Amino acid sequence: MISHEKIEEFICQYPVYQYAFFSPEEIDFSYRVRWICEKECDRFQSTWACPPAVGSVEECRHRCLAYKECFLFSTIAEVSDVINFEEMLSTRREHENITAAIEQFIKSQGTGCMALSTESCDICETCTYPDAPCRFPEKMHPCVESHGIIVSELAEKYNLDFTLSPNQILWFGILFIE
Repeated sequence: MISHEKIEEFICQYPVYQYAFFSPEEIDFSYRVRWICEKECDRFQSTWACPPAVGSVEECRHRCLAYKECFLFSTIAEVSDVINFEEMLSTRREHENITAAIEQFIKSQGTGCMALSTESCDICETCTYPDAPCRFPEKMHPCVESHGIIVSELAEKYNLDFTLSPNQILWFGILFIE
């Protein structure tokens, strides 16, 4: 398994704000988050990165618990106002690129990993779900919440900020490491 020190050394080149290492067994998987996906998110049943395509919460939990360690991290994006949803979403790409870079680094060190990140995948203009397989499964990062993980609870548990100011967005990602 890759060492914490190697990951910490690698992330120094990116604007990672805060991070924590912990065991997947420390995550409380919740059906409450999935309920929000089903009832309030317009991406539900529309992408391979979201429910139901990612599997049940129990299937997601089982998949996550197969890994030895988690690396939770956040990045900050500046916006004119966090209430401006369109502007907020436009800042997500940098975080997704950082998530992909960390994932690739870990894999390049001979360690397997699975990345979960923000919102839902937007690599393709139109997702193939449910008619055809994902075009880029190696690049797609399912949403953290799609797996029944409440990010705010993890942030609190590991003393990470969850909110900053009306002009700053915190994006979170979790890498599950073998």
